Amino acid sequence: MPTKSLMKPEKTPTGRVAPGPFALGRPDIYQRWRELKLADYPTDPARLLVELDDPLRLTKAERGAMLDACRKTNMAIYACTRSAGADPKTLVRRLGEQFGLRRLDSNLCADEDGIASLRVVPNGRPQEYIPYSNRPIKWHTDGYYNRPQEQVRGFLLHCVSDAAKGGANQLLDPEMVYLLMRDEDPAYVEALMRPDAMTIPANRSDGTVLRPAQPGPVFSISPRDGSLHMRYTARTRSIQWASDALTREAVGFLESLLARPLPYIYCHRLAPGQGVICNNVLHSRQGFVDDPEGGKRRAYLRARYFDRIAETGPTWAPGSTHATGHPHDTGA
Repeated sequence: MPTKSLMKPEKTPTGRVAPGPFALGRPDIYQRWRELKLADYPTDPARLLVELDDPLRLTKAERGAMLDACRKTNMAIYACTRSAGADPKTLVRRLGEQFGLRRLDSNLCADEDGIASLRVVPNGRPQEYIPYSNRPIKWHTDGYYNRPQEQVRGFLLHCVSDAAKGGANQLLDPEMVYLLMRDEDPAYVEALMRPDAMTIPANRSDGTVLRPAQPGPVFSISPRDGSLHMRYTARTRSIQWASDALTREAVGFLESLLARPLPYIYCHRLAPGQGVICNNVLHSRQGFVDDPEGGKRRAYLRARYFDRIAETGPTWAPGSTHATGHPHDTGA
């Protein structure tokens, strides 16, 4: 029977959570967490799909099923069976609120309400960014360029209408990436936890700095609930990785993982009324083709949050308490 210290996250004298499974100094807790993580881990995205009768007012069973999926894989896919009359943005906002997602990260191209309308934009600032084009998007987590105190902990992606062809997403739980890297060599994880592991260059427009350069770790641990956060992009232009050999080796291994047909990578093409709610999982997007004349034009809504999904803190023993992350955790 697990000891009391493994039954739920312990609090330190400062009120913070004691090191959990992602701290390299506790291999005993990591092994227990790893065993629970891999047990019956779903490899079919259909197992993450939950049908919602009314997304504005989830039943206890619907919310429970989505939480179960998020606790296991850090994500859930939903399908609205009765949402034709609902305003899509109201649906997104209300659905997020039912999981504790309230603090929106309003990025440069988001609408005034903080929710981004993702569609092909032929002119203006949005067309400078790949999400507003029909081009493929490489593996990344959202907000990897944000300041440490403003990391994106969760997001919700909702399909209003789909493209004529293409546009499927690949989704991968960051905890599985951590597990595979740690199993290969814990030193890889240690290297990617350094505060200067990955630096995102400044965003400049017409000589004006819109956002300064942002150094930071790839993996960090929330001091509030011990949850893992991953900050990553597979883009290569101007990304500055720490120059030591170990970091370069770790990055190479991570890139090789993402290039493999891992059974933990979900590929799913959202249909209208479907969406993904997650703790900022790794994701990519295929390129797509619209057919405006045929009424097929891809339109998605994306809400990014400083919050994690409520009640999805890490589990490393039977009976562990699921804690709620803090919207402005800074990591380790």
